Amino acid sequence: MDRVLVVGHRGASALRPEHTLEAYRKAVEDGADIIEPDLVSTKDGVLVARHENEISGTTNVADIAKFADRKTRKTIDGVEFTGWFTEDFTLAELKELRARERIPQARPANKTFNDQYEVPTLAEVISLAQELSASTGRTIHLYPETKHPTYFQSIGLPLEDKLVETLRANEFSKSKATVYIQSFEVANLKALRQKLGGSQPNWKLVQLMEARDKKPYDFVAAGDSRTYNDLMTEAGMKEIAKYAQGVGPYKLTIMNVDSVGNFEKPTDLVRNAHAAGLVVFPYTFRPENAFLPAPLKAQGDDTARSTSGSVTEIQKYLETGIDGFFTDDPAVGRQAVDTFKR
Repeated sequence: MDRVLVVGHRGASALRPEHTLEAYRKAVEDGADIIEPDLVSTKDGVLVARHENEISGTTNVADIAKFADRKTRKTIDGVEFTGWFTEDFTLAELKELRARERIPQARPANKTFNDQYEVPTLAEVISLAQELSASTGRTIHLYPETKHPTYFQSIGLPLEDKLVETLRANEFSKSKATVYIQSFEVANLKALRQKLGGSQPNWKLVQLMEARDKKPYDFVAAGDSRTYNDLMTEAGMKEIAKYAQGVGPYKLTIMNVDSVGNFEKPTDLVRNAHAAGLVVFPYTFRPENAFLPAPLKAQGDDTARSTSGSVTEIQKYLETGIDGFFTDDPAVGRQAVDTFKR
């Protein structure tokens, strides 16, 4: 890959409530090459963009009296949650809700945009990417994530067929944009590879990876003892290359920081992935002090922004040879790429 790609993580989520059309639009205005919708299902099987299917933290659902009785408790990927869940709402009902800032303690300025924007469908996100491609003169690519695929399969709302159907319904995502389909699980990516074969050369499958000691939930459900660390080895990357074209690792698995926040020597992850022919898109770069290594923080509290610190951090990772990266502030990501000197 000649050019390092900037992915607007949930849109420009440092500046607008995440997973809203306005966040995606802002991401593209600020230089993102790709926009990323996390996908969950409604009760009637429509894919919508939310970070999680539990939506009390990202919408005003708790304030809507008529939906009070939808509050419930569920176990998802082995973790118990209490709240309101997308799969208990039809699309029409979800469209009555409005988005809110998910981490207001870190991004208080985003609270000014609360209750203004709808929960978008995947189809609407694709249409927006098509519209912005036309208006900017550059193709805006897509990077959808299937969230909790084992869980959604277990309740009769599998995400994969709906994803393929929705992507193929729009000529833009069917044949013009590059579509990176990502998952923290393995089985659903393998199933997608089998289903797609070579029919969609513009769609790339990406294996997401959490911290080294964690496991894909489908491994947990199947009693498989392997961890993400096993997938990051040279042999693990070769296995991934049989069904995917890329990996999306947690950034600290590429390069960690020591106890005072200084960068340590990079691991073999990027080298192992590239040796297997895989592209590497780490996550997530954020400009607020709360998310930066100590030496890169700006003066002020955790909410203070350190643009220069974030640029420095991203460029340290660019030195490792990554092919793209997820950032909550694409303007900062764009600056990092455009000013980087190898």
